[in-house]
Amino acid sequence: MSISTIITSIWAFWGMIENFHEGWYQTTLFANLGLMLVQYLSPMILFMAATLIAIRWRRVGAGLHFLIALAAIGFFNAFSNAATFLIILPLIGLGLLYWFGALPDKRWAYRVAIIIPVLTLVASGIEPIIRILQRNIDDSLQAELVQGNGVVLIWAPDGLGWPRKGTNWDEAIRTCQYLSEDGISLVESPQEIWRLPTVDEVVRSMTRRGENSAGSWHEEQAQASYEIRPDKESPLWNVYSQVIYWWTATSVDEEHAFMIAYDGKVWPRAKLTGLPYMGFRCVKSP
Repeated sequence: MSISTIITSIWAFWGMIENFHEGWYQTTLFANLGLMLVQYLSPMILFMAATLIAIRWRRVGAGLHFLIALAAIGFFNAFSNAATFLIILPLIGLGLLYWFGALPDKRWAYRVAIIIPVLTLVASGIEPIIRILQRNIDDSLQAELVQGNGVVLIWAPDGLGWPRKGTNWDEAIRTCQYLSEDGISLVESPQEIWRLPTVDEVVRSMTRRGENSAGSWHEEQAQASYEIRPDKESPLWNVYSQVIYWWTATSVDEEHAFMIAYDGKVWPRAKLTGLPYMGFRCVKSP
């Protein structure tokens, strides 16, 4: 039961952190809570429910662990990704333990199985909730002149030059090249008015609570540092978009380019990657 509680608590921590990192982009509280429960907290709820059933009915709970593991094998294409080690194998191992083991004090088992994961959930959610409540949000999503930290750029308005869905690096480069002067439509020939910002420009433009984060890009170490940790907020980011990473114009090599997260972290990624949460925002000089 202790192992079940530890695994449930790990999923509680992961679910809450990821919910406020890549989730919480819906326009209503109800939609955000629904996304949190279904996409991010469902593993925690699943493990907790299986644990409570196993405490009450040991063999039934063990069989439930095995059934959930079999379902996960089909759903996650088992043994080819992290789900093998984070979901499937723990479920099988716990099922065996419940089948052959025994719990001397079920009352304490119930309390531990519920209280510790819930406390983990609450503790890991305090900081991101406070951070989100303090975000600077501008619903206009128009083209923005952003200046500070030695960078002065106009950032494209919501639309083709600042999409709400992801794409790969080549498509991002091409879109900026063909973007009309107002940043709203694409034209037939390259205009070269807009472009992707360099990693240095994005790092130095990042903000927190409406103030420049005083970021610096250290090229030799390929790392960014900030006096204030940036956040997903206006004027640069759209809090109602699934996109949490941007492509930059800075290539690492022929196959990789730097991408930046809204919290300021920078990584190289394959240019062909086109995940839904990896977008871009074109810029131009004033």
